[in-house]
Amino acid sequence: MSEVLRIALSGVTALVIAAVIAPLVLRIARRFKAGQTVLSYMEHHMSKSGTPTMGGWIFIISACASALIFGFGRPAQIAAAIMLSYAIVGFLDDFIKVKFKQNMGLRAYQKIIAQLGIAVLAAVFCYRAEFVGTAIHLPFSTRLYDISFWVIPLVIFLFIAMTNAVNLTDGLDGLAGFTGAVYFAAFTVIIFLLQRDAAVSGDSVRAEALLSLAVFSASVLGGVLGFLLLNSYPAKIIMGDTGSLALGGAAATVAVFSREPLLIAFAGIMYVVSCISVIVQVSYYKLTKKRVFLMSPFHHHLEKKGWHEAKITAVYVIVTAAFGLISILAAGVV
Repeated sequence: MSEVLRIALSGVTALVIAAVIAPLVLRIARRFKAGQTVLSYMEHHMSKSGTPTMGGWIFIISACASALIFGFGRPAQIAAAIMLSYAIVGFLDDFIKVKFKQNMGLRAYQKIIAQLGIAVLAAVFCYRAEFVGTAIHLPFSTRLYDISFWVIPLVIFLFIAMTNAVNLTDGLDGLAGFTGAVYFAAFTVIIFLLQRDAAVSGDSVRAEALLSLAVFSASVLGGVLGFLLLNSYPAKIIMGDTGSLALGGAAATVAVFSREPLLIAFAGIMYVVSCISVIVQVSYYKLTKKRVFLMSPFHHHLEKKGWHEAKITAVYVIVTAAFGLISILAAGVV
């Protein structure tokens, strides 16, 4: 089986699995009354209160299954394990919210400790794994830079940042999902081209590892597309923290395992915008008691300005696609 066919089949398989299990997950969520509780200050979203949550299991199950079927290697297996680990943390958070019918799940320190624990394990794995190691690629160059032990704190930071960034972006129907789909499409292309270069140069170990990672990335892409069948506006189910933490963990994994962690700033530009808008809003308010945005993250500011959420999602996707193309160029593989 050719590399292209294997990657394509993994994505299509995940899409089919997601499309098949999506109605089942929705039915289970409704049966157990797993509805989202909207915060009181989000009055413009009150109509969404009760929308089934934990829909992230749709793409988590499909992506992990497809990656294990077509991955045939440690990168896909470890990536799936990381994604599933973050999903469990998010599920606990969602379960508490549903159980007690309120929007406060795990306490902040509990969630960050769990996220940090997974990130530390992932960072140590990267440091010790031959196919990852301590070198990272600097965008728009052809060189790898060995940062030695510093790869561990960098990886930890990226996992914490991405899981929370995707969680912040998951505020509108289809927003985190569509931007995530574009993100994984870009990284699937990047990783495949890196795999091709490794194979040409005779580095069979890295070439096989990258092929396994490309399969995982394509599987997440397919799974998310299947999930969006129910999550696009108007959403019948939302991913919840179960999905957003898993998606963020997977997003960090493909970037770190491919030695392209800095490309997150390009392919994940709108996740970065969500984080920065919150940091700016909170910091400025503490200093001046005034707000920079009508509401943060930034997509809620646009809502307050009168933008329809479908338009906001479209703009986020277009910007992410443009920067996704830039990320492919920045990887130096074309």
